[in-house]
Amino acid sequence: MRKIKYWVLGLAAAVSLFVSACGQTTAAGTAEAVKQTTETATKETDQSVTVETVQTPKAAAAQIKSSSGTFDLSAIPAYSGQPYIAVNDNVPFFSQSDLTDVSFESYGDLDALGRCSTAFANVGTDTMPTEKRGNIGQVKPTGWHTTKYDFVDGKYLYNRCHLIGYQLTAENANEKNLITGTRYLNVQGMLPFENMTADYVKETGNHVLYRVTPVFEGDNLVAAGVLMEAESVEDQGEGVEFCVFVYNVQPGVAIDYATGDSWLDENGTAGQKTEKETQAASKTQTQAETKQAQTQATQAPAKQTSTYILNTNSKKFHKPGCSAVSQMKESNKAEFTGTRDEVIAKGYDPCKKCNP
Repeated sequence: MRKIKYWVLGLAAAVSLFVSACGQTTAAGTAEAVKQTTETATKETDQSVTVETVQTPKAAAAQIKSSSGTFDLSAIPAYSGQPYIAVNDNVPFFSQSDLTDVSFESYGDLDALGRCSTAFANVGTDTMPTEKRGNIGQVKPTGWHTTKYDFVDGKYLYNRCHLIGYQLTAENANEKNLITGTRYLNVQGMLPFENMTADYVKETGNHVLYRVTPVFEGDNLVAAGVLMEAESVEDQGEGVEFCVFVYNVQPGVAIDYATGDSWLDENGTAGQKTEKETQAASKTQTQAETKQAQTQATQAPAKQTSTYILNTNSKKFHKPGCSAVSQMKESNKAEFTGTRDEVIAKGYDPCKKCNP
C-alpha cells in the first residue's frame, strides 16, 4: 500500500487549541482557564503506562463528548510530578467516520505566529521509516532557544519535538510537525505512547489512528503541552487506545511560555526531584534489585523450559495464549521451546501484555 500524504491547508484556526491568558506563564500556570473547541484529544493503551484520570466538571464533560469535541485546559490540574494525565476518561475524540484502514498523514498549516497546529495520521507499516532519520537542525520552532542545564538529560532544555514521532510517519524536517518541547515532554511524556503505537503496528500489521495537537495559551510561542489521541482501527481500540494531555515542563526549570526564556526554578522544586536526582535514585534502586536478584539466583532451582510464540518481525515473544498471537501474521509466527533467558539471548523482547 502506498503511503498517502494529505497536506492540509487552512486548518490552523480550526484545530489548534489557543487559550485567552496573559503572555507570561510558568509551569505552575499552565492550568489557567481556557476553553477551545477542537477535533482533537487522546486515549491511553499499553499496560506499561500508568495514567491518572482527570475528573472534569459535568458541563465540560458534556462538551468534550459533543460531535466536535471540546478540550478545556482549565480542567487540567497543574503539573504535580507526572508527565501526562488522562483526558475524557482516556477515550479519544474520534468519530466513526474517522476510522479507516487506509494509511494517511495530515499536517495543519502554521498559524499567523508560526505555531504548529494538529498533526493527524492513520499509522500503518507503510507510513513507517525505511531509512535513518535525517537532520532537523535547520527547523527553528516558535519559542526556540538553545539553553543548557546540567541536570537535564542531554543537558539541552529544549528538543525539536515531533508531534507525530519519526518512527511512526518518517517525517524529518517538517516544520508543521515540530514544536519547541522540553526534554521531559519528549522523553518522559510522549515517547512511551509513540513506542507502544509503533510496537503494536509492527507486531500486528494493523493501523492506529493517531492525532496530536499542541495547546497554546493566548499568543504564547511555547505550548503548555500536547493533547495525544490514538485508537487501533482493526480491533476497535483493543490493542491501542489513549487520550492524554502531556505537560511541556521541565522539573527544576521555570519557563516563560510567551517567549521560551527559562531560569532555574529554585522555589518550584520544593518537594520535587530533578531528573538528575530521580536518575540517581533509580540507579541505586536498580543496583539493589540486581544484587537481590543475583542472591536469589544462587538459591533458585534450575530454570524451567517453556514454549513461547515468537514474532520474527517485531522481535517480541509471547505466551501461547496471548491475545497478540491471534493478531499476528502467520508468516511472522514461530514457536520456541526453552528458557526465558535463552529466547532473550536470541534477540527477542518480552511482550508487555502477557509478560512471559
